Amino acid sequence: MKKSIRKKIAFTFIIIMVLVLAAVGVFQWSFAGTFYASQKQKKLVESYEKIADQGNDTDWDAFNNYCSVNGLTYCVTDSQMNATQTNAQNDDAMAGRLFGFIMGMEDDHAHIIQSSGSYKIIQLKDRFTNMQYLELYAGMEDGGYYMVMCPVQSISDAAQVSTRFFVYISVVAVIAGALAMWLITRKIVQPIQELTTLSKRMADLDFDARYTSGGQDEIGELGENFNQMSDNLEHAVEDLKTANTKLQKDIEQKTQIDDMRKEFLSNVSHELKTPIALIQGYAEGLKDCINDDPESRDFYCDVIIDESGKMNTMVKQLLTLNQLEFGNDLVSMARFNLTELINGVIQSAKVMIQQAQVRVEFEQEDPVWVWGDEFKIEEVVTNYLTNAIHHAEGEKIISVHCQEMNGVVTTCVFNTGSPIPEDSLDKIWIKFYKVDKARTRAYGGSGIGLSIVKAIMDGHHQKCWAENKENGVAFYFTLESKVEL
Repeated sequence: MKKSIRKKIAFTFIIIMVLVLAAVGVFQWSFAGTFYASQKQKKLVESYEKIADQGNDTDWDAFNNYCSVNGLTYCVTDSQMNATQTNAQNDDAMAGRLFGFIMGMEDDHAHIIQSSGSYKIIQLKDRFTNMQYLELYAGMEDGGYYMVMCPVQSISDAAQVSTRFFVYISVVAVIAGALAMWLITRKIVQPIQELTTLSKRMADLDFDARYTSGGQDEIGELGENFNQMSDNLEHAVEDLKTANTKLQKDIEQKTQIDDMRKEFLSNVSHELKTPIALIQGYAEGLKDCINDDPESRDFYCDVIIDESGKMNTMVKQLLTLNQLEFGNDLVSMARFNLTELINGVIQSAKVMIQQAQVRVEFEQEDPVWVWGDEFKIEEVVTNYLTNAIHHAEGEKIISVHCQEMNGVVTTCVFNTGSPIPEDSLDKIWIKFYKVDKARTRAYGGSGIGLSIVKAIMDGHHQKCWAENKENGVAFYFTLESKVEL
């Protein structure tokens, strides 16, 4: 069970206070009577010294007042034992007690507690009233005598009353002190409780918590240190998270590279297997002279040359794609005329267009100025146009057009023919992916062309996508017409 520091402080204060008051009470109980008796003896001696010093010049009114205040009863006699000054109600009785002491008729219950050359102080118990008294007897210079007395019983009663009152006051003081300490410790403990809550939130990695109680004492300084430690821990955790994120990214990148290498080897081996087998088969046929006629030998040679060309093209495409994907082929941005570039690509593919018996429509005459790497964008347009030529069906129409909107030029290459399955529209950009599961006819031939397009447009931070239309397929890419710094 958790013990509150506030309770500990209050309880400790109460214990100390009780012990101190108890010690004071015991001391008072033990020594108050003796102290009061000592004070009374002192008053008896003082009264004697007043009369002895002043003699006949004594101001008796002032002396009577002094004795009344201190509870003293006195009697002054001449040499014949006649009372000359007294404040006693029965001056004869006082004179008789003085005479008895002088004549040596001391009470059996009396004993001397202080004696000097000029006076004696005795303590005795009156056998009639059963009360104890302190009495001082002294001789005067004129031959007379002086006696003063005070009841000891009143001293004892006063000590008892004082002790009892002290007990009551002590109880009240303990209760009041406990309440005061409970309130005071609340102010002391509150910052500590705030620091405890702050430390718990910091343990839960919540670094938004701050010590706000302030103060110029040690607790306030500790709170400021907590705030500083919270800031340092937050920065350390942020750095650690950044390092972990970077490490995770590096691991993912390494895993991705390993997967890409495995995929590359698998796809390349698959793509090269067929042409290599054809080349090997026809080369062996030529060697074994399976057909001796010139036409067959020419056919075998054409097949070998064609397949070698395909492998050469695919290897070049793979090298290009590898440079683009790994960021080794930097984009050289420049402003160029897209209309002129598209016309140039169409003109270069004129023989292929005629062989495929397709009609290419590009009616853009005005210059369309865009920003990009002209060489790489030419490769994008070439891939789109070649793809469209290979897959144009039906009316065999290829339509190319550009549209500028909000500083972005969107170029579309459309060909009539069969649509691409909807679930393959996002996959055709993956290298070696072919819509035709038999891997005979595919968008991009070997399945690399569209991957190159995607890598080029990613390098430009632009978009490329494909959409199925009512009677064919349209491929798009975007370029900026205005430079943004």
